[in-house]
Amino acid sequence: MWKDPNADTEWNDILRKKGILPPKDDPEKEHETLEDEIIQNQQSVVKRYEDMTLDELEENEDEFGEEDERAIEMYRQQRIAEWKAKQMKKVFGEVLEISGSEYVQEVTKASEELWVILHLYKQGIPICALINRHLSELAKKFPETKFIRAISTTCIPNYPDRNLPTIFIYRDGDIKAQFVGPLVFGGMNLTKDELEWKLSCSGAIKTELEENPRQQIEDKMMSSIRTSAPKDIDSEED
Repeated sequence: MWKDPNADTEWNDILRKKGILPPKDDPEKEHETLEDEIIQNQQSVVKRYEDMTLDELEENEDEFGEEDERAIEMYRQQRIAEWKAKQMKKVFGEVLEISGSEYVQEVTKASEELWVILHLYKQGIPICALINRHLSELAKKFPETKFIRAISTTCIPNYPDRNLPTIFIYRDGDIKAQFVGPLVFGGMNLTKDELEWKLSCSGAIKTELEENPRQQIEDKMMSSIRTSAPKDIDSEED
């Protein structure tokens, strides 16, 4: 009569001790072994893909098995996130000159990932030249922000000169702030710090200035006027 060698009987235990029957299967040990294999596979996958670039993942995609798909997708998303992070921190450091045909790509689309400051100007207008000088310095100070300039009529046909200088600040494909005309900037007395403060109010740059420099100048001027003003004379002395 056939007897199950895996049956939990006293006779089978004796046979196992004698080495006649193989050791009884241990479900818990099998489970632990399976977990160990899974962990080892995962570690080997991590070691295999963790150093791959997006291009390398694409090139080797046909060689991956179904069990690798989850790891592949995980690392692909990780690499994409790293690429986006690098784009967000991309160093510019200078003012880029563009033409009208580049407007959508360099301004609207670029602002989907980062802040873009666009200066519309014309040559021969002194305050436009002044702002271009200030922006060149600010571009070096805030390299994570994209600074752009363009001759006004190349981007907006028939744009009136009376509106110059004009600064548009873009983010997420839309205009978040705008400064139009010389009066908004305070004329030729505009300093770099004042312009920095204006731009920072939109969030495009993170200034270390604690307050509006223009306000400081105005307060000093008013204080000077009050100090130099003649004192009131009593009516009796008159």
